[in-house]
Amino acid sequence: MKFFQRLGRSIMLPVAVLPVAAILVGISYWITSVAGSNLVSTFLAAAGGALIDNMALLFAIGISIGMANKSDGTSALAGLVSWLTITTLLSPTTVTGFLGVEDVAEVDPAFGKVQNVFIGIICGLIGAWAYNRFKDVKLPDALSFFSGKRSVAIVTAGVSLVVAAVLFFVWPVVYTGLVIFGEWISTLGPVGAGIYGFLNRLLIPLGLHHALNSVFWFDVAGINDLNNFLAGSGGDGVFGTTGQYMTGFFPIMMFGLPGAALAMYVTAKTKRKKMASGILLSAAFASFFVGVTEPLEFAFMFLAPWLYLVHAVFTGISVFIAALLPTRMGFGFSAGFIDLVLGWMNPLAQNPWMIPVMGIFWFAVYFIVFRFLILKFRLKTPGREDDDESLDASSGTAPRGDYADTAERFVAGLGGKENIVQLDNCATRLRLEVADTARVDDAALKRAGAAGTVISGAKSVQVVYGLNVQFVKDAMDDVLAGRSVTRSAPAGSEARTETPHAAGGTATATVLRLTQPVAGAVLPLSAVPDPVFAQGTMGPGVAIEPSGDTVVAPAEGTVTTVFPTGHAIGVTLDDGTELLIHVGIDTVDMKGSGFQPLVQQGERVHAGRPLLRFDAAAIRSAGYNPITPVIVLNNAQATIEFV
Repeated sequence: MKFFQRLGRSIMLPVAVLPVAAILVGISYWITSVAGSNLVSTFLAAAGGALIDNMALLFAIGISIGMANKSDGTSALAGLVSWLTITTLLSPTTVTGFLGVEDVAEVDPAFGKVQNVFIGIICGLIGAWAYNRFKDVKLPDALSFFSGKRSVAIVTAGVSLVVAAVLFFVWPVVYTGLVIFGEWISTLGPVGAGIYGFLNRLLIPLGLHHALNSVFWFDVAGINDLNNFLAGSGGDGVFGTTGQYMTGFFPIMMFGLPGAALAMYVTAKTKRKKMASGILLSAAFASFFVGVTEPLEFAFMFLAPWLYLVHAVFTGISVFIAALLPTRMGFGFSAGFIDLVLGWMNPLAQNPWMIPVMGIFWFAVYFIVFRFLILKFRLKTPGREDDDESLDASSGTAPRGDYADTAERFVAGLGGKENIVQLDNCATRLRLEVADTARVDDAALKRAGAAGTVISGAKSVQVVYGLNVQFVKDAMDDVLAGRSVTRSAPAGSEARTETPHAAGGTATATVLRLTQPVAGAVLPLSAVPDPVFAQGTMGPGVAIEPSGDTVVAPAEGTVTTVFPTGHAIGVTLDDGTELLIHVGIDTVDMKGSGFQPLVQQGERVHAGRPLLRFDAAAIRSAGYNPITPVIVLNNAQATIEFV
C-alpha cells in the first residue's frame, strides 16, 4: 500500500497542470460549436491539447521524478528515454516493419492506442527504478565515463526494450479481448450499459477503456452511439435509444466527482486544506465544465484505490439507471456542462432536465459516502498524507529548516552518517539501527536537545526528543541524503531545540487535576515495561491499564500532535501544560492497525472529548502491551491526579 500511496503522490505532479489545459480545450470546443472554427478557438485548442494530448508523457516524466529517492533531472530524463523507446517500438509504423506488411491499416488497432497513461506509468517506474538502483554504480576505469548517473539512461533503455518486447505480444491480446467482451455485454440492454460504465472507469488506469469505448461509442459493433447522436435526425440514431451509453456519465462527471472533491477537501488535515483545495477545486471545475475527469481521478486513484473502486461502481449504477429512465443525451467531447448545453436541443435528446436532477442525487451520494469511507478507514486522500510522506514538488530542501542544526548535531552524536544504518521515529523518539553503539555519544546528544538516549540492543538506539521529533527526523533524512537544509526559522520566532523537560521554562511543583483519559486501573509510571517511560526520561506522569477503548481529552486545550499511526496523541492544555497520551508500548510498529484517531492536529477540545479509539484485544494479540502512559512533557515537577 505504501508503494501505491507514493505513486499517487507522484502522479499529483503532472496532474496539477491538467485542469487548466482541460478548461482551455473546453472553451475552444464551445466557441467552435457556436461560431465555427476561428483563430481564438484554434489557439485555445492547441494550447490545451499540448498537455491533454501528451498526458501520458507527462505521467512518465512526473512519476520518474516522484518515485526517485531524490528529485533529480536524471530520473526525469530516464522516464523520457523509457517512453520514447517503448512507444516508438510499439507504434503502428514500426510494427509494420516487424510484421513485414506495407499498409499500416493491417496492423492490430491495439498498437494505435499504445500511447496511454498506463504505458506512461510503466515508463516512469522504469526510469525511477533505474535511477535509484544505478545512480551510484561504479564501472571499471575503461568504462568510467558511463559510471553513476550517466548509466541510468542506458540501463533504462535496455529495460524498456525488454518491456516493449513483452507488450508486443500481450497488449494486442488484452485489447482485442476487451473489444470482444464489449460486443457481448452490448446485448444485455441497460444491465450491459451499467457493466460498461463500471469497466469504463475501472480500466482508465490501464488505458484499456478505449477498447470498450470503441464498441459502444463508435461503429465497431454497429452501435455508434456517439456519432449517431451528433448526427441528430439526419443520421441513423433512434429517439429513446441513442445516447444510452453516454447519458449516465453526465451526473457523475458534472456532479458526483465534484461531490467527491468536496468530501476530500473537508476531510483534509487543517494545515493542508489550502494545498488540497488548489488541485481539488480546479480538478472539480474541469470535471463539471468540460467533463475531463482524469485530474481528479488520478488525484486519489492510487492514494486510495478502494475509493476509486467505489467511484467505478457508482458510475456503472448511474449509467444503468440512466439507460432505464426515459432520458437520453450525448456528447462530442465529454460529459460536461458544455456538451450538455450544446446537446440540449438535439432532436435525439430526451428529457435532458432529468440529468441535473440525477446529478444532485449523485453529488449527495458521493459526498456522504466518500466522507464516511475516508474518515472510517483513514484513507490517504489529497491533504491527508502522513507528515513524512507529503509531496513537495517545489523544493528539494528540508521542509522544516529550523531543525537543521539539531539534526546535524544528532547525526554527529550518533557517530556520523556512516554509523546510521536505519532511521525512523515514533511519537516522541528517534528509533535507529546503528553500525556501532560504542560510537553513540549520549552527552553530545543531550547538548543537542535530547532528553535521553536508550541503547536497547547490539544495534538499536532510541533518542528521546519530544512531540516535534518528526521535524528532527525529516531534517536528519536530508542531512543523511546530502541534501541542502535551509536554515530559516518561522516568522516571529527563533529556531530552537526542544527537550521535554525544558520546553515550558522553569519547572514548578504543580498538581494537575485531570479527567482520566481512558477507563482502567491507574498505576505508577514505574509499572510501564519501557525504561524511557518508567524512569521518567520523558517526564513525570502515570500509567493506565485500559479497560475501555476510547481516549478522551483530559482537560480543555488544543491537539498539538496526532501521530500518523494513531497510537499517540499530544495535547497542550490551556495553562500551557503539554501532555502525551501514548496507547501501548512499541505500538508504533502496528502501523495504525487497531487505532482510529477521532481528531485532527490543531483542533480545540474540551474535557471528555473523544480523541482516539483503539482495540486493546488487537494490541494484545499482536504481542504488545496496551498499558497507556500519560506524560507531562514540559514540567518535571508536575503531579497528575484524576478526578
